[in-house]
Amino acid sequence: MSLRKYLTSRTFFTQLFIAALIIAVLGYLFMHWLTFTTDHGKEITVPDLSKLTEEQVEEKLDELDLSYVLLDSVDYRKGYPKYSVVQQDPLPGAKVKEGRKVYIKINSSGFSSVRIPDLIEKTYREAVPTLRALGLEEGTITYIPNLGKDMVLEMRYKGRNIKPGDKVLKSSKIDLVLGDGKASYEEDFTTDTIANPTEEELPNEQ
Repeated sequence: MSLRKYLTSRTFFTQLFIAALIIAVLGYLFMHWLTFTTDHGKEITVPDLSKLTEEQVEEKLDELDLSYVLLDSVDYRKGYPKYSVVQQDPLPGAKVKEGRKVYIKINSSGFSSVRIPDLIEKTYREAVPTLRALGLEEGTITYIPNLGKDMVLEMRYKGRNIKPGDKVLKSSKIDLVLGDGKASYEEDFTTDTIANPTEEELPNEQ
């Protein structure tokens, strides 16, 4: 039988149909196997681990067939217990596969100390970003007569004067004493004149 006749014969179409049927069955079985081995459609909701200890995290994730990886600790945060979870990835509510790792960061045991920067004679606008960059906070602002408007003249912590290099805990509030810019050279000159009168102003001695 010639090739042309064979390609148009009933036998060829029968064999072609059988081959297509076999391929379809194998494809179905393969997809079914793949779905089974990868748990397709079976997802786990990541729980909220915020403020849990590492032991509580392990217990909670074990129940869900998840695991965790401790990355590191972060600077102490007031709203979280010591050594509790502060950050996690994936976030709470995310859908993940069984066995997925959840990465966590925990709170440190307390505030670390920092050295007070030298803010004397710096402007208020310069001082505040410097404090915040070190993890400190702006406290009470007080003004006193001085030519330097908004210039830092003193730094105080809990009512006492502090100097550059002193150590305080992070998140501490540093009070600043600023110049009000209202003092004048005329006032200074008048004060000096009263304190040290000129010869013309001295009383005549008889």
